[in-house]
Amino acid sequence: MRIAIASDHAAFDLKAELREYLISLGHEVADLGPETADRVDYPDFGYRLASVVADGTVERGVALCGSGIGISIAVNRNLKCRCALVSEPLSATLAREHNDANVLAMGARLTGIDMAKACLDAFLSTDFGGGRHIGRVDKLSNPSI
Repeated sequence: MRIAIASDHAAFDLKAELREYLISLGHEVADLGPETADRVDYPDFGYRLASVVADGTVERGVALCGSGIGISIAVNRNLKCRCALVSEPLSATLAREHNDANVLAMGARLTGIDMAKACLDAFLSTDFGGGRHIGRVDKLSNPSI
């Protein structure tokens, strides 16, 4: 799977660890930055990530910041993105199964590396359930439905 990952400075180390983890699982990873742990603004990286998910360059995205909140808000500004902020695997599973989430957000100050990997595993291994969820998910990308 082709996956994009982006963060702010607070999640720089977590991004690097998860990037390597994804590569070890055989995924193709596009690291959208930042390239250093110097202070940056999370919206810039959230918008960059949303763009490549929305245009189909990648199949999924991973968005990281200190809490996960700010970058998830930035990603969700794009109507083609369904970014779910999670802190444990069940939420990651349900985000895929019920909401067809295409971006996973986590907070580096709140989620340790082992839990982040478990969330990522759940997110990547769960398919969208379809069925009764389809109409609801369609409304997320087209509010006029």
